Amino acid sequence: MSTPQEMAERIDTLESRFAFQEDTIGKLNDVIVDQQTRLAQLEKTIRSLLERAAEQENAADLIEPDDAPPPHY
Repeated sequence: MSTPQEMAERIDTLESRFAFQEDTIGKLNDVIVDQQTRLAQLEKTIRSLLERAAEQENAADLIEPDDAPPPHY
């Protein structure tokens, strides 16, 4: 059986590990929150770019190219 001194040392070790794990979990959570924010911004940017590309495609369909054959061709 362990002596009170050994038990106190084990408890101190466990408390130290627990504190380290809490710190690590907090840091990981901060990284996840940051990545989620950046992902949301990127999704918004992609949606905007897709909308602009679609608008330009529609506008290009309305403009006749300069090298189009004449109407009587």
